[in-house]
Amino acid sequence: MPINIPEHLPARELLKEEKIFVMDEGRATTQDIRPLNILILNLMPEKERTELQLLRLLGNTPLQVNVSFLNTATYESKNVSKNHLESFYTTFEHVKNRRYDGLIITGAPIEHLEFEDVVYWDELKQIMDWSKTNVTSVLHICWGAQAALYHHYGIDKYELPKKLSGVFSHQLTDPTVELARGFNDIFHAPHSRYTSVSIEDIEQDSRLQLLAVSEDAGAFIILSNDGKQIMVTGHLEYDACTLGEEYERDLKKGIDIDVPANYFPDDDPKREPLNTWRSHTHLLFSNWLNYYVYQETPFEWE
Repeated sequence: MPINIPEHLPARELLKEEKIFVMDEGRATTQDIRPLNILILNLMPEKERTELQLLRLLGNTPLQVNVSFLNTATYESKNVSKNHLESFYTTFEHVKNRRYDGLIITGAPIEHLEFEDVVYWDELKQIMDWSKTNVTSVLHICWGAQAALYHHYGIDKYELPKKLSGVFSHQLTDPTVELARGFNDIFHAPHSRYTSVSIEDIEQDSRLQLLAVSEDAGAFIILSNDGKQIMVTGHLEYDACTLGEEYERDLKKGIDIDVPANYFPDDDPKREPLNTWRSHTHLLFSNWLNYYVYQETPFEWE
């Protein structure tokens, strides 16, 4: 959140040089405050788990947030009860005439498909196009990030030789960017995917900034210059146990899968993993809500 300090305090200019959010007294006394309206397009199969992970993060800020859940009309999830969807979710047809302060588009375990072969691709494109004028900022996660890069910027995904699964070290390219406020220069984050996107393609697009990158996991945090599109290729929202449960699930399916890298202590699946990314997860969501949603969204949508 911003700080309001006397206009001529010597520390003021130094703070501004360090990109600390300093608000002038005029704005502080006239700023209207209301709850933020956040829409979550939940494409994950285990919807209730994803709901808990995301709500835990959205609820850990000083801001009041109203959350609504969206599911696809062109595909019905098989891993959640119809009663749950009918009770807590709606479809795009019922929200397309509304405006939202923020939108989260989750990942989906369908990266082996070409985007055009995804059953709900046309519906998702419609939602992404709608978001450009009806949403202040959109946070895309994993496959959702790849879908956004492809649809908005023409950057396609490519298949990896094997599944990228584990917790990897990442480095910031610019710690003064507001989305990374409070991040360590080096931090950890989990990934779980079969595809990736080209760092070179991202760096060559003048509309995008590559904010965090990993030597092992590639491009991680990408944002548009206007802050309206934020793409995170990994799963900072994951609980400590999630990668391990995915690993056990793949083994039961007979998939030839490696032990998630840098995840289990001593790479021993019998040992309980530790969450080494939690603090940066909360920072990312808090920074997104504050700098890219709350400080930018209009008090009244026209």
